Amino acid sequence: MNSELEELYQEVILDHSRRPRNFGTLADAAVRVHGDNPACGDEIDLAVKFGDDDSLQQIKFTGQGCAISQASASLMTMKLKGKSRAAAEEMLGAFRGLIAGGSDDGSPILGDLRLLGGVRKFPQRVKCAMLAWRALDAALRQNAGAAVVSTEDDGATPKP
Repeated sequence: MNSELEELYQEVILDHSRRPRNFGTLADAAVRVHGDNPACGDEIDLAVKFGDDDSLQQIKFTGQGCAISQASASLMTMKLKGKSRAAAEEMLGAFRGLIAGGSDDGSPILGDLRLLGGVRKFPQRVKCAMLAWRALDAALRQNAGAAVVSTEDDGATPKP
């Protein structure tokens, strides 16, 4: 990453961690997922309300944690609000590839989320960036109810 891009990365992370977008409760959420990262103490509570067309009509989060986990959740909710489940799943795969695999194939659909690609240089921080996305993955696999996910799980199925 060049110095201008690193500076932009830091500015975006700090802005979204200090003033997260879509932060708050969602009283009429269909799905709620609690995610935690025991390695560093990050926690995210993701709430999703699906529209009649099965889009992510509303998506909000609460929680606490490092700047990366909060910024990732903030950027994710901004990008996904109003998107279809299929678009959300596509974005999840692209983000996972960017953060964990170092692939930039999904860049056109990720937009500003690409700035989080620098996290892959710090393997312990990958879990921080992925926490909200793991919660999203669990939310997309259900229509109603609650689930719990952890960065220490294999991610195959959310806990009831």
